[in-house]
Amino acid sequence: MNHVYVITGPAGVGKSTVSNALAKQLKNSAYISGDLLHHMHINGRKAPWDEQETMLTWQHILALTQNFLRAGCDVVIDYIAFPNEVAWLNEKLNRSAVLHYTVLWTDPKTLVERDQLRIPDHQMGERSLELLNEFEDKGLLWKAVLKTGGKPKVDIELIVNEIMSDDRFKWEIVSL
Repeated sequence: MNHVYVITGPAGVGKSTVSNALAKQLKNSAYISGDLLHHMHINGRKAPWDEQETMLTWQHILALTQNFLRAGCDVVIDYIAFPNEVAWLNEKLNRSAVLHYTVLWTDPKTLVERDQLRIPDHQMGERSLELLNEFEDKGLLWKAVLKTGGKPKVDIELIVNEIMSDDRFKWEIVSL
């Protein structure tokens, strides 16, 4: 059985870095960036948090995930993913893979410091802190939280190993 890893958290917490490292660690894998899929919509695109735009991106994520699973790949999804979206994905996958859900987390000060390390065009500014609050407001599943520490740099290898080996990130356990 293949695995689907949903790596999420507020902007600047290390989703892309961890997701890329995780995908490279897996034997046969695919990496899906929700941000890249969202940016494929050129004219008429709305903000990524717009309900219709979010659903369009999740439909793309689902289609790609299903294609990669049929090809025998494990899939790593890097995107803002709240519990209701992961529940939808799990339902659509219909037990065709083991779903894992990990919310990378850190304190607001560290989040701002990490955001400032990005190149200026990729900095999220206040949006990082807004997303931190939004995760808490939307019923954060604390069982799925993986704290990335209070330092601007994270220990990627340690985080990837924990995501791969700890059953607490399996959706069936997280969503209980």
